[in-house]
Amino acid sequence: MELEQLLQRALDLGDEGDWEGAAALLREHLADFEEEPAVHCWLGVAERELGLDGVAYERFKRTLALGPEDPYVLATAGNGIAAFDDPDAEQALRTAALMAPELPVVRLLYGAFLAREGFPADARRELDAARALEPEDAQIAYEQGIARFLAADVDAAVDSVGEAVALDPEDAWARVVFGLLLLEAGREEEAAGELTEAARMVPEDVEAQAAAALAASAIGADDLAWEMLERARVRSLEGDQDLVEAVEERLDAGAEASRRFLAEDVGPDLLRERAGQRP
Repeated sequence: MELEQLLQRALDLGDEGDWEGAAALLREHLADFEEEPAVHCWLGVAERELGLDGVAYERFKRTLALGPEDPYVLATAGNGIAAFDDPDAEQALRTAALMAPELPVVRLLYGAFLAREGFPADARRELDAARALEPEDAQIAYEQGIARFLAADVDAAVDSVGEAVALDPEDAWARVVFGLLLLEAGREEEAAGELTEAARMVPEDVEAQAAAALAASAIGADDLAWEMLERARVRSLEGDQDLVEAVEERLDAGAEASRRFLAEDVGPDLLRERAGQRP
């Protein structure tokens, strides 16, 4: 199999959500392309999607060790090791952005990295450049919002993540973050609506169900609050039990208790955690 054919088949499988198939295909041909950075890189992507984070990290390190000349491969591998706070991530991402400043995804990944590393001005430069290149890209708009939140500009963050949701209404992750940002901005009614809508899209996300339950209770929508709590209970695992019980206690206590618990504990913690997740 030719290299381009192999990579295209693996990418097609990934697009279909068959990451197991993509990983198996790339592993099968790895010995044939041992010195090809792109093969190691996309195998790392597939293994990361399968939850094999440690194995994926080693694939991304091998990718960089092979000196990739493709800026997309370089940026993807750099982003992959950034999740492990690897100091080599910054150089890989910066080099990719310098090599291909016209590629939106490269500027996006570098900007997202800079935002989480505490360089808001540089992050804004990269993300604004990415948005200018691809103004209808929902992920870029989302990362602009995260950068603004991390720079303590909540109102601007609400605007940017709101734009991301408008561009891709089916992205439940972005909608949860949007709802949490609306809470930070004091827009409780809107927040409850967004959190409920997002939670319905991802029933397995117990934290989203819990946040939606508290938000509904805080605005007096008691029937909805108990419905969302029950959805959380049905999907909860052992590690979720404390949260479910705490939410139930606040719902029993009434709107003010729910509002306070959401505003002081659940909302800020969940927002910080999700904002920290790298693309």
